[in-house]
Amino acid sequence: MSGSATPVASSLIDSRDNKMYRVVRIGNQTWMAENLNYNVSGSKCYDNKENNCQKYGRLYNWNTATKICPSGWHLPSYADWEIFMATVGGEKTAGKFLKAASWHDEDNGQDKYGFAALPGGWFDSADSFFGIGDLGSWWSSTESTSDASRGLFRYISIADLKAVGKGNGNKSGFHLSVRCLQNGN
Repeated sequence: MSGSATPVASSLIDSRDNKMYRVVRIGNQTWMAENLNYNVSGSKCYDNKENNCQKYGRLYNWNTATKICPSGWHLPSYADWEIFMATVGGEKTAGKFLKAASWHDEDNGQDKYGFAALPGGWFDSADSFFGIGDLGSWWSSTESTSDASRGLFRYISIADLKAVGKGNGNKSGFHLSVRCLQNGN
């Protein structure tokens, strides 16, 4: 890992609701260091409990996720995530460096870069919530090339202590977390 991956932290205030988010510059990218928690149609709190949104942020369907980042920020593309993975040591080991130190009782992360990934779970199209405490998943703005009804995402799971996995989910049914990337990154 190069010296360019040394995090530089600051903050952002979302003018829509005045919520403050920690942000971190890692390499040449500036990321939110928390999951987005802007309340809008197309979003949910895990188990429909507000305290889960306060801790983990909201879960968004893909269509909402592509439009929800604050002004000056955007939902990262899959290529943006690829650049990020290369900067933090590669997808096979990045999970342990990106997980928050309080990630899970048996699997706390190192949070080496200040990204503070938390296991906020997800919601699927069968009206079921899954994975809180065990899985964090974040949309990209990129559609699946094999099925336009699906969007690509990244995830960190307790099932693999180190890796950042790849997936695709139903754009209207799945609700995942959102990390926004600053424009120009």
